[in-house]
Amino acid sequence: MTVLLNDTFLRALLRQPVDYTPVWLMRQAGRYLPEYRATRSRAGSFLQLCQNTELATEVTLQPLDRFDLDAAILFSDILTVPDAMGLGLHFVEGEGPKFAHPLQDEEAVRRLQVPDMNKLQYVFEAVKSIRLALDGRVPLIGFSGSPFTLACYMVEGGGSRDFRLLKTMMYKRPELLHHILTTNAEAVTLYLNEQIEAGAQVVQIFDTWGGILSDACFVEYDLFYLRQVISGLKRHVHGRQVPVVLFTKGGGLWLEKLAQSGADALGTDWTINLHQARERVGHQVALQGNLDPFALFGTKELIDSEVKRLLTDYGHGSGHVFNLGHGINQHTDPEQIKYLIDAVHRLSPKFHTS
Repeated sequence: MTVLLNDTFLRALLRQPVDYTPVWLMRQAGRYLPEYRATRSRAGSFLQLCQNTELATEVTLQPLDRFDLDAAILFSDILTVPDAMGLGLHFVEGEGPKFAHPLQDEEAVRRLQVPDMNKLQYVFEAVKSIRLALDGRVPLIGFSGSPFTLACYMVEGGGSRDFRLLKTMMYKRPELLHHILTTNAEAVTLYLNEQIEAGAQVVQIFDTWGGILSDACFVEYDLFYLRQVISGLKRHVHGRQVPVVLFTKGGGLWLEKLAQSGADALGTDWTINLHQARERVGHQVALQGNLDPFALFGTKELIDSEVKRLLTDYGHGSGHVFNLGHGINQHTDPEQIKYLIDAVHRLSPKFHTS
Protein backbone atom coordinates (compact mmCIF):
# COMPACT_ATOMS: atom_id res chain seq x y z
CA MET A 1 0.00 0.00 0.00
CA THR A 2 1.34 3.45 -0.99
CA VAL A 3 2.32 5.64 1.93
CA LEU A 4 0.41 8.93 2.10
CA LEU A 5 3.08 11.63 2.08
CA ASN A 6 0.78 14.49 3.09
CA ASP A 7 -2.07 13.58 5.44
CA THR A 8 -2.61 17.10 6.84
CA PHE A 9 -6.07 17.35 5.24
CA LEU A 10 -7.23 14.04 6.75
CA ARG A 11 -5.94 14.96 10.19
CA ALA A 12 -7.64 18.36 10.08
CA LEU A 13 -10.98 16.75 9.17
CA LEU A 14 -10.63 14.47 12.20
CA ARG A 15 -9.59 17.47 14.38
CA GLN A 16 -6.15 15.98 15.02
CA PRO A 17 -3.07 18.23 15.45
CA VAL A 18 -1.59 19.70 12.26
CA ASP A 19 1.33 22.03 11.51
CA TYR A 20 -0.66 24.35 9.23
CA THR A 21 -4.18 24.78 7.86
CA PRO A 22 -4.64 22.54 4.79
CA VAL A 23 -6.28 23.95 1.68
CA TRP A 24 -8.10 22.63 -1.35
CA LEU A 25 -10.64 24.45 -3.52
CA MET A 26 -14.02 23.39 -4.83
CA ARG A 27 -13.93 23.17 -8.64
CA GLN A 28 -10.11 23.30 -8.53
CA ALA A 29 -10.01 21.34 -11.81
CA GLY A 30 -12.01 23.46 -14.21
CA ARG A 31 -12.40 26.02 -16.96
CA TYR A 32 -10.17 28.68 -15.36
CA LEU A 33 -7.16 26.47 -16.24
CA PRO A 34 -5.99 26.63 -19.88
CA GLU A 35 -4.69 23.06 -19.66
CA TYR A 36 -8.15 21.89 -18.57
CA ARG A 37 -9.77 23.64 -21.51
CA ALA A 38 -7.31 21.94 -23.86
CA THR A 39 -8.04 18.50 -22.40
CA ARG A 40 -11.79 19.06 -22.53
CA SER A 41 -11.48 20.06 -26.17
CA ARG A 42 -9.65 16.78 -26.87
CA ALA A 43 -12.36 14.82 -25.06
CA GLY A 44 -15.11 16.26 -27.26
CA SER A 45 -17.56 17.12 -24.47
CA PHE A 46 -17.74 17.50 -20.71
CA LEU A 47 -19.55 14.17 -20.30
CA GLN A 48 -17.03 12.36 -22.50
CA LEU A 49 -14.27 13.85 -20.38
CA CYS A 50 -15.91 12.48 -17.21
CA GLN A 51 -16.27 9.04 -18.81
CA ASN A 52 -12.68 8.79 -20.07
CA THR A 53 -10.52 7.32 -17.29
CA GLU A 54 -7.23 8.62 -18.67
CA LEU A 55 -8.50 12.16 -19.27
CA ALA A 56 -10.41 12.34 -15.98
CA THR A 57 -7.16 11.38 -14.23
CA GLU A 58 -5.25 14.00 -16.21
CA VAL A 59 -7.55 16.89 -15.29
CA THR A 60 -7.78 15.82 -11.64
CA LEU A 61 -4.00 16.16 -11.37
CA GLN A 62 -3.66 19.39 -13.37
CA PRO A 63 -4.25 21.76 -10.41
CA LEU A 64 -1.88 19.70 -8.22
CA ASP A 65 0.87 20.14 -10.79
CA ARG A 66 0.36 23.92 -10.64
CA PHE A 67 -0.45 24.53 -6.98
CA ASP A 68 0.63 23.27 -3.55
CA LEU A 69 -2.79 21.81 -2.71
CA ASP A 70 -3.39 19.44 0.20
CA ALA A 71 -6.03 17.28 -1.51
CA ALA A 72 -7.20 16.15 -4.93
CA ILE A 73 -10.88 15.78 -5.80
CA LEU A 74 -12.22 13.28 -8.29
CA PHE A 75 -13.12 14.90 -11.60
CA SER A 76 -16.73 13.99 -12.28
CA ASP A 77 -20.20 15.52 -11.99
CA ILE A 78 -22.95 15.27 -9.38
CA LEU A 79 -25.48 14.30 -12.06
CA THR A 80 -23.84 11.01 -13.04
CA VAL A 81 -26.23 9.16 -10.69
CA PRO A 82 -29.51 10.38 -12.24
CA ASP A 83 -27.95 9.86 -15.68
CA ALA A 84 -27.40 6.20 -14.72
CA MET A 85 -31.09 6.11 -13.73
CA GLY A 86 -31.98 6.72 -17.38
CA LEU A 87 -32.86 10.42 -17.28
CA GLY A 88 -30.65 11.23 -20.27
CA LEU A 89 -28.10 13.79 -19.10
CA HIS A 90 -26.63 16.20 -21.63
CA PHE A 91 -25.02 19.64 -21.44
CA VAL A 92 -26.19 22.65 -23.44
CA GLU A 93 -23.54 25.31 -24.10
CA GLY A 94 -24.31 28.39 -22.02
CA GLU A 95 -27.21 26.70 -20.22
CA GLY A 96 -25.62 23.87 -18.26
CA PRO A 97 -26.99 20.37 -17.55
CA LYS A 98 -30.30 19.18 -18.99
CA PHE A 99 -32.24 15.93 -18.65
CA ALA A 100 -34.09 14.47 -21.63
CA HIS A 101 -36.48 12.60 -19.34
CA PRO A 102 -37.21 14.69 -16.22
CA LEU A 103 -39.49 13.42 -13.46
CA GLN A 104 -42.53 15.57 -14.16
CA ASP A 105 -45.41 13.11 -13.88
CA GLU A 106 -46.39 10.34 -11.49
CA GLU A 107 -45.62 7.53 -13.92
CA ALA A 108 -42.04 8.76 -14.42
CA VAL A 109 -41.53 9.04 -10.66
CA ARG A 110 -42.91 5.57 -9.98
CA ARG A 111 -40.59 4.07 -12.60
CA LEU A 112 -37.51 5.50 -10.90
CA GLN A 113 -35.14 2.87 -9.52
CA VAL A 114 -31.72 2.70 -7.91
CA PRO A 115 -29.30 2.27 -10.84
CA ASP A 116 -27.00 -0.67 -11.38
CA MET A 117 -23.62 0.57 -10.11
CA ASN A 118 -22.00 -1.08 -13.14
CA LYS A 119 -23.37 1.85 -15.16
CA LEU A 120 -21.11 4.08 -13.07
CA GLN A 121 -18.05 1.87 -13.34
CA TYR A 122 -16.24 4.62 -15.27
CA VAL A 123 -16.32 6.74 -12.09
CA PHE A 124 -14.85 3.98 -9.94
CA GLU A 125 -12.18 3.26 -12.56
CA ALA A 126 -11.27 6.95 -12.47
CA VAL A 127 -10.90 6.80 -8.68
CA LYS A 128 -8.53 3.83 -8.99
CA SER A 129 -6.55 5.49 -11.75
CA ILE A 130 -6.23 8.80 -9.89
CA ARG A 131 -5.09 7.09 -6.68
CA LEU A 132 -2.39 5.30 -8.67
CA ALA A 133 -1.29 8.51 -10.40
CA LEU A 134 -1.22 10.47 -7.13
CA ASP A 135 1.22 7.92 -5.71
CA GLY A 136 0.57 9.13 -2.16
CA ARG A 137 1.11 12.87 -2.82
CA VAL A 138 -2.17 13.95 -1.19
CA PRO A 139 -5.51 12.32 -0.31
CA LEU A 140 -8.25 11.86 -2.91
CA ILE A 141 -11.78 13.16 -2.29
CA GLY A 142 -14.75 11.34 -3.79
CA PHE A 143 -18.15 13.00 -3.90
CA SER A 144 -21.83 12.95 -4.72
CA GLY A 145 -24.73 15.34 -4.82
CA SER A 146 -27.18 15.08 -1.93
CA PRO A 147 -30.49 13.25 -2.48
CA PHE A 148 -32.38 16.56 -2.39
CA THR A 149 -30.00 18.43 -4.71
CA LEU A 150 -30.18 15.60 -7.24
CA ALA A 151 -33.97 15.67 -7.00
CA CYS A 152 -33.97 19.40 -7.83
CA TYR A 153 -32.31 18.73 -11.18
CA MET A 154 -34.27 15.54 -11.82
CA VAL A 155 -37.66 17.22 -11.40
CA GLU A 156 -36.81 20.57 -13.02
CA GLY A 157 -35.01 18.90 -15.91
CA GLY A 158 -31.95 21.08 -15.31
CA GLY A 159 -31.05 24.18 -13.34
CA SER A 160 -33.76 26.55 -12.12
CA ARG A 161 -34.17 30.06 -10.76
CA ASP A 162 -37.15 29.33 -8.53
CA PHE A 163 -37.51 25.49 -8.43
CA ARG A 164 -41.22 25.89 -9.11
CA LEU A 165 -41.76 22.33 -10.35
CA LEU A 166 -39.84 20.78 -7.47
CA LYS A 167 -41.62 22.86 -4.84
CA THR A 168 -45.01 22.28 -6.41
CA MET A 169 -44.42 18.54 -6.12
CA MET A 170 -43.19 18.98 -2.54
CA TYR A 171 -46.33 20.79 -1.41
CA LYS A 172 -48.90 19.13 -3.71
CA ARG A 173 -47.66 15.53 -3.99
CA PRO A 174 -45.12 15.07 -1.18
CA GLU A 175 -45.29 11.27 -1.45
CA LEU A 176 -43.83 11.49 -4.98
CA LEU A 177 -40.90 13.61 -3.83
CA HIS A 178 -40.29 11.25 -0.91
CA HIS A 179 -40.15 8.35 -3.38
CA ILE A 180 -37.50 10.20 -5.41
CA LEU A 181 -35.53 11.07 -2.27
CA THR A 182 -35.69 7.53 -0.88
CA THR A 183 -34.41 6.17 -4.19
CA ASN A 184 -31.71 8.83 -4.40
CA ALA A 185 -30.54 8.21 -0.84
CA GLU A 186 -30.05 4.52 -1.51
CA ALA A 187 -28.27 5.25 -4.79
CA VAL A 188 -25.97 7.91 -3.27
CA THR A 189 -25.03 5.59 -0.41
CA LEU A 190 -24.09 2.80 -2.81
CA TYR A 191 -22.29 5.23 -5.10
CA LEU A 192 -20.12 6.74 -2.36
CA ASN A 193 -19.34 3.34 -0.86
CA GLU A 194 -18.14 2.14 -4.27
CA GLN A 195 -15.90 5.21 -4.51
CA ILE A 196 -14.53 4.46 -1.04
CA GLU A 197 -13.84 0.85 -1.99
CA ALA A 198 -12.11 2.06 -5.17
CA GLY A 199 -9.78 4.25 -3.12
CA ALA A 200 -11.42 7.57 -2.20
CA GLN A 201 -9.92 8.57 1.18
CA VAL A 202 -12.56 11.24 1.95
CA VAL A 203 -16.07 11.75 0.57
CA GLN A 204 -17.96 15.03 0.29
CA ILE A 205 -21.71 15.41 -0.13
CA PHE A 206 -22.65 18.51 -2.12
CA ASP A 207 -26.02 19.69 -0.85
CA THR A 208 -26.05 22.65 -3.21
CA TRP A 209 -29.75 23.47 -3.05
CA GLY A 210 -30.63 22.70 0.58
CA GLY A 211 -30.68 26.44 1.27
CA ILE A 212 -33.79 27.00 -0.89
CA LEU A 213 -35.99 25.21 1.66
CA SER A 214 -38.02 26.47 4.59
CA ASP A 215 -36.90 25.33 8.02
CA ALA A 216 -39.53 22.58 8.32
CA CYS A 217 -39.00 21.38 4.76
CA PHE A 218 -35.23 21.28 5.22
CA VAL A 219 -35.61 18.85 8.10
CA GLU A 220 -38.14 16.64 6.31
CA TYR A 221 -36.86 16.63 2.74
CA ASP A 222 -33.14 17.19 3.08
CA LEU A 223 -31.63 16.55 6.52
CA PHE A 224 -33.54 13.28 7.03
CA TYR A 225 -32.05 11.83 3.84
CA LEU A 226 -28.58 13.26 4.49
CA ARG A 227 -28.51 11.42 7.81
CA GLN A 228 -29.70 8.27 6.07
CA VAL A 229 -26.86 8.42 3.55
CA ILE A 230 -24.17 9.24 6.10
CA SER A 231 -25.27 6.45 8.44
CA GLY A 232 -24.89 3.97 5.57
CA LEU A 233 -21.37 4.96 4.54
CA LYS A 234 -18.29 2.82 5.10
CA ARG A 235 -16.18 4.80 7.55
CA HIS A 236 -13.32 2.31 8.05
CA VAL A 237 -11.93 0.59 4.94
CA HIS A 238 -8.66 -1.29 4.49
CA GLY A 239 -7.46 -0.12 7.89
CA ARG A 240 -8.13 3.57 7.25
CA GLN A 241 -10.77 5.95 8.55
CA VAL A 242 -12.79 7.68 5.83
CA PRO A 243 -14.00 11.15 6.87
CA VAL A 244 -17.26 12.56 5.50
CA VAL A 245 -17.67 16.25 4.63
CA LEU A 246 -21.17 17.72 4.24
CA PHE A 247 -21.58 21.02 2.42
CA THR A 248 -25.04 22.61 2.47
CA LYS A 249 -24.86 25.90 0.57
CA GLY A 250 -27.03 28.44 2.35
CA GLY A 251 -27.25 26.12 5.35
CA GLY A 252 -25.84 28.43 8.02
CA LEU A 253 -29.17 28.58 9.83
CA TRP A 254 -29.00 24.83 10.43
CA LEU A 255 -25.37 24.42 11.52
CA GLU A 256 -26.30 22.77 14.82
CA LYS A 257 -28.58 20.27 13.07
CA LEU A 258 -26.01 19.57 10.38
CA ALA A 259 -23.36 18.99 13.05
CA GLN A 260 -25.53 16.13 14.32
CA SER A 261 -25.87 14.55 10.87
CA GLY A 262 -22.99 12.11 11.46
CA ALA A 263 -20.56 13.99 9.19
CA ASP A 264 -16.99 14.62 10.36
CA ALA A 265 -16.83 18.10 8.85
CA LEU A 266 -19.19 20.77 7.57
CA GLY A 267 -18.47 22.91 4.53
CA THR A 268 -19.50 26.54 5.03
CA ASP A 269 -20.32 29.26 2.54
CA TRP A 270 -19.15 32.87 2.85
CA THR A 271 -22.28 34.02 4.72
CA ILE A 272 -21.08 32.37 7.94
CA ASN A 273 -18.60 33.79 10.43
CA LEU A 274 -16.15 30.98 11.25
CA HIS A 275 -15.70 32.06 14.88
CA GLN A 276 -19.45 31.93 15.47
CA ALA A 277 -19.72 28.68 13.52
CA ARG A 278 -17.02 27.08 15.66
CA GLU A 279 -18.78 28.18 18.84
CA ARG A 280 -22.08 26.78 17.57
CA VAL A 281 -20.79 23.32 16.61
CA GLY A 282 -18.26 22.95 19.43
CA HIS A 283 -16.10 19.86 19.10
CA GLN A 284 -18.63 17.84 17.10
CA VAL A 285 -17.23 18.53 13.64
CA ALA A 286 -14.41 20.20 11.73
CA LEU A 287 -15.22 23.20 9.52
CA GLN A 288 -14.29 23.74 5.89
CA GLY A 289 -14.39 27.10 4.13
CA ASN A 290 -15.19 29.83 3.48
CA LEU A 291 -13.68 32.51 1.24
CA ASP A 292 -15.99 34.23 -1.24
CA PRO A 293 -14.70 33.01 -4.65
CA PHE A 294 -14.87 36.55 -6.00
CA ALA A 295 -12.30 37.71 -3.45
CA LEU A 296 -9.87 36.11 -5.92
CA PHE A 297 -10.65 39.01 -8.28
CA GLY A 298 -9.19 41.44 -5.74
CA THR A 299 -5.60 42.52 -5.14
CA LYS A 300 -2.96 40.33 -3.54
CA GLU A 301 -3.18 42.58 -0.47
CA LEU A 302 -6.90 41.88 -0.30
CA ILE A 303 -6.29 38.12 -0.56
CA ASP A 304 -3.75 38.29 2.28
CA SER A 305 -6.21 40.27 4.35
CA GLU A 306 -9.05 37.82 3.74
CA VAL A 307 -6.87 34.79 4.52
CA LYS A 308 -5.74 36.41 7.78
CA ARG A 309 -9.32 37.27 8.66
CA LEU A 310 -10.63 33.74 8.09
CA LEU A 311 -7.73 32.11 9.94
CA THR A 312 -8.20 34.54 12.84
CA ASP A 313 -11.96 33.98 12.85
CA TYR A 314 -11.48 30.23 13.19
CA GLY A 315 -8.72 30.71 15.75
CA HIS A 316 -6.02 28.42 17.09
CA GLY A 317 -6.02 24.65 16.82
CA SER A 318 -6.95 22.01 14.30
CA GLY A 319 -10.30 21.31 12.71
CA HIS A 320 -10.21 23.91 9.92
CA VAL A 321 -9.76 23.19 6.22
CA PHE A 322 -9.36 26.35 4.15
CA ASN A 323 -11.60 26.41 1.08
CA LEU A 324 -13.90 28.66 -0.88
CA GLY A 325 -17.55 29.14 0.01
CA HIS A 326 -18.42 27.71 -3.41
CA GLY A 327 -16.58 26.68 -6.59
CA ILE A 328 -13.87 28.65 -8.41
CA ASN A 329 -15.35 31.03 -10.99
CA GLN A 330 -14.28 30.15 -14.54
CA HIS A 331 -12.83 33.66 -15.14
CA THR A 332 -10.42 33.47 -12.19
CA ASP A 333 -6.73 34.12 -12.90
CA PRO A 334 -4.73 30.96 -11.98
CA GLU A 335 -1.99 33.19 -10.53
CA GLN A 336 -4.51 34.46 -7.97
CA ILE A 337 -5.25 30.86 -6.97
CA LYS A 338 -1.54 30.19 -6.49
CA TYR A 339 -1.17 33.29 -4.37
CA LEU A 340 -4.14 32.28 -2.19
CA ILE A 341 -2.85 28.76 -1.55
CA ASP A 342 0.65 29.98 -0.75
CA ALA A 343 -0.82 32.65 1.56
CA VAL A 344 -2.75 30.01 3.54
CA HIS A 345 0.40 27.93 3.96
CA ARG A 346 2.47 31.01 4.84
CA LEU A 347 0.07 32.56 7.34
CA SER A 348 -1.52 29.55 9.05
CA PRO A 349 1.35 27.85 10.98
CA LYS A 350 1.16 30.37 13.84
CA PHE A 351 -2.42 29.22 14.49
CA HIS A 352 -1.13 25.70 15.20
CA THR A 353 1.66 26.42 17.68
CA SER A 354 1.04 25.55 21.31
